[in-house]
Amino acid sequence: MLRGTTVKLIDMGINLMNSAYDRDRDEVVKAAAAAGVSPLVITGSGERSSLAAALYASAYNAGQPGALYATAGVHPHEAKNCGNGTIDFLRELALEKGAKAIGECGLDYNRDFSPRDVQRKWFVKQAELAAELSLPLFLHERDAFVDFSTILRGYINAVPAAVVHCFTAAAGELECYLSLGCYIGVTGWICDERRGKHLLELVKLIPKDRLMLETDGPYLLPRDLPVKVRNRRNEPRFLPHIAETVARHLGKESAKLAGETFANTKRFFGI
Repeated sequence: MLRGTTVKLIDMGINLMNSAYDRDRDEVVKAAAAAGVSPLVITGSGERSSLAAALYASAYNAGQPGALYATAGVHPHEAKNCGNGTIDFLRELALEKGAKAIGECGLDYNRDFSPRDVQRKWFVKQAELAAELSLPLFLHERDAFVDFSTILRGYINAVPAAVVHCFTAAAGELECYLSLGCYIGVTGWICDERRGKHLLELVKLIPKDRLMLETDGPYLLPRDLPVKVRNRRNEPRFLPHIAETVARHLGKESAKLAGETFANTKRFFGI
């Protein structure tokens, strides 16, 4: 946990059902808790992973109540796999399995693993579902700002909240998202002096009640961790390092930042 404090953090975006954790998933959750990172919010990125996240969270919470929560959604990479039953499936996960947000959903024009028109179609459908269920949106955007922000603008007032997770873009995009009332998720990208240096200044523009922290594990291992990590697998136990980096550049105590982001995350997901 953060040095010299008992304040805890919440990892609001961890791809815990990724195969990178197949051999030691329970141990990863326990190591996170030992580091002061609990609860965790497991990201659903497709029908299969969303169901797996919901079932795993439920089973784990039977012995450790409140340790895990899950979202339900389809990542733009997976949009091509959506079908007639997708929205009904996500609705069921929300209503019967307690998913706390719709997503990860949005647009990704960087890799175009799904056709762009298909991405837009299923982003709209998931935004409509979030509005129907009064659930927050857990959002992904990469190299698709114009289309993404246009669609988001049409639904932002119909949903209780929205978070642009793993924000890595420029000041203009950040200003737009903040003007729409979005929360912003910051990852270990901010610890990368090659790619994330600009975030050290941009994070200062995020209101303290709109900032959340995440690992996006197993991806985005902080580049400047003081220890070498085999296989470079990111884990929630490294979130305190990200928090300390953010706090240092905001000029505030790590414990204060932890308390603020913990409160923001609980409020956003209703946990």
